[in-house]
Amino acid sequence: MPVMRETPYSAFNFLVELGTGDSSDVVAGFSEVSGLNNEITVAEYRNGNSKLNYVTKIPGIHKSGDITLKRGVIGEENIWQWIKATRKGAPDVKRNIAIKLMNEDHSEIVVTWLLRGAMPIKWTGPTLTGKGGSDVAMEEIVLAVESIEQE
Repeated sequence: MPVMRETPYSAFNFLVELGTGDSSDVVAGFSEVSGLNNEITVAEYRNGNSKLNYVTKIPGIHKSGDITLKRGVIGEENIWQWIKATRKGAPDVKRNIAIKLMNEDHSEIVVTWLLRGAMPIKWTGPTLTGKGGSDVAMEEIVLAVESIEQE
């Protein structure tokens, strides 16, 4: 259940649990999570004998957008193993992932978003360059999600 307060929470304290069933699966923290969204489709309907000249809008199915996770490359293979299993058509590739927003002192989880039926659909590796030398090597994974719930 979200924790209510008058000022908004900061967006930089969060955990991502990859749904492996292992409580230590927060091996490598993600620096960014984007794409948390949900859309309800609308069906339009109007009776031919209606006295009103506009349609009635009826809520239809809902869909969730793709979620993007970014993190620095640290040699952890948990994402890559998941991608390989998905490419091979393993039956258990869909996971329930939890994204947990924490308060500023990390003492409490204030909102949790559950990504149900998540599976990897795209991986992007780091951009490597010999000049500069101050950038962090980042990897990105995009997840297709069946639904998003908030706790």
